[in-house]
Amino acid sequence: MVPGKGLEPPRIATPEPKSGASTNFATRASGALRTQRGSEEARIIAQLMPGGPPLAAILAALMPVDHYENFPVASFLLPRRLREPVESIYAFARSADDIADEGAAAAEERLAGLAAYQRELDVIESGGSPDITLFTRLARNVRQWNLPVQLLRDLLDAFAQDVVKKRYADFADVLDYCRRSANPVGRLLLHLYGASSEQNLRRSDLICSSLQLINFWQDVGVDWKKDRIYLPQDGLERFGVTEAGIASGQADDAFRALMAFEVQRARAMMREGAPLALDLPGRAGWELRLVVQGGLRILECIEAVNYDVFRHRPVLRRQDWLLIGWRALGMRRNA
Repeated sequence: MVPGKGLEPPRIATPEPKSGASTNFATRASGALRTQRGSEEARIIAQLMPGGPPLAAILAALMPVDHYENFPVASFLLPRRLREPVESIYAFARSADDIADEGAAAAEERLAGLAAYQRELDVIESGGSPDITLFTRLARNVRQWNLPVQLLRDLLDAFAQDVVKKRYADFADVLDYCRRSANPVGRLLLHLYGASSEQNLRRSDLICSSLQLINFWQDVGVDWKKDRIYLPQDGLERFGVTEAGIASGQADDAFRALMAFEVQRARAMMREGAPLALDLPGRAGWELRLVVQGGLRILECIEAVNYDVFRHRPVLRRQDWLLIGWRALGMRRNA
């Protein structure tokens, strides 16, 4: 569910995607909503780090980026009363992830910027009043809705991990990243909906982690350009896929077998979590149905190009959304 200020129509098939932690945050949002950008975000960092203008200067140059939302969902599905808290969470997460992932800043500068965000969360958690508008707004909604600050810390931790960690040993290692990069978003939304039962949280985690995995599998080539491989290393070894093959965009039989295995794993997780969309009432449930069906459709698109995501990166087009809507209407317990 993607907040920002105001409402915009969904964006479809944007050419240059953004991969990593916050792409999945966008996946779970209810529309491509505007966020704070450009000089405003640079000003925030300058305030947070008055002794470190280099990062602020870098942000001023890198912030006007076009963020890609994997599964944009019609904004009207987000209840009006929740737009403000969701927008405040997105403004926080979006700007923090840009610090971690955009432009050419050194790793030390990126980590320093994220540490500044962590300090602002300390202020919020202690009951203090942040001086910066972005965090003042976030603090107000954290207190009004009794949102767990630890979930926001988890997002920052995932963003910081993307700065320093480029390979993942096994699937458990990847899921641990998803636990912090994706799952907090669903959990925050369930808190806003007043539906944070243990069963709902478990199913939300399955959906969110699946969405993050789907993003990884469609973006293998994109991530390689950032020296990142989210495909588990033990899987590469098992199927005989090499980093040299990924670097050259080699969608051979070995790569296709690995991708088929990972696609099925993501699909199984999505289907296991899908009943949550039927249990949530009203707009929240309908939004989640579209999110679930959007994720499953991307997996079908990966299969349709015979797993060659290097040359045919799957995106959702208008005709796909018609199919997704139809499938959302027909969802049953065995979705």
